[in-house]
Amino acid sequence: MSRILVTGANGQLGKSIQEIAKNAKDLHYIFKSSKELDITDSLQVNSILSYQSFDYCINCAAYTNVENAERNPEVAHRVNALGVANIAHACSKNEVILIHISTDYVFDGRKEGPYTINDPTNPINMYGKSKLKGEEYIQAILKEFFIIRTSWLYSQYGNNFYKTILEKAKEGIDLKITDEQTGCPTKASNLAGFISKLIVAKSEAYGIHHFTDGIAMSWFDFAQKIIDDNGLEGSVHLEKVKNYRTFAQRPKNSVLE
Repeated sequence: MSRILVTGANGQLGKSIQEIAKNAKDLHYIFKSSKELDITDSLQVNSILSYQSFDYCINCAAYTNVENAERNPEVAHRVNALGVANIAHACSKNEVILIHISTDYVFDGRKEGPYTINDPTNPINMYGKSKLKGEEYIQAILKEFFIIRTSWLYSQYGNNFYKTILEKAKEGIDLKITDEQTGCPTKASNLAGFISKLIVAKSEAYGIHHFTDGIAMSWFDFAQKIIDDNGLEGSVHLEKVKNYRTFAQRPKNSVLE
């Protein structure tokens, strides 16, 4: 039976993995929220990985607020880079295979087509830079790891674009959504299923992987799909805008192959 530690277990992906764990055979999951296990505390990380025998660690812990990362880069770096290094060192010491979740934001968005795992990285905001640094630490420290880049994650849990659009549409609030950014929305439960399959298969396809639901669209297109899929076409006005501005720069194209 494989024993699996899941960090950041109260996030979207962590909770989606918890759903899968209910019916998992020959897999024993231990879930730790960010409050229960602070990955920036190397002593905590070393303690749990040294004194409990794990085969895998799925790192879902991350600082994901892109806007706040721009204002507080040191906080993003501490979690997304140094915290990941802590996990990588502990996994190396205890022969644990690390499955780490990364992001489409490691790319600058200037490419016309989908990004492959071999394309050069060039993040344009502090969130992306901190996540890329975490990737680099893993590759320098470990030989057996999976770095899974994903994009536009959504679920019934936490705060995400899907839930926000659905709630506002149900309330009849007019929506102005940009079509200047293109990516691939990814359902967290699908990503959780992919990770589970890697473990069940005892995959040795170590390295960087891209995982999305495979359909590229703009934020406007995604909002329209959410409205249509929930039968709310007549209850809300959706307007396409070009002048959507945020504090942090965001890649115009972050489609992952």
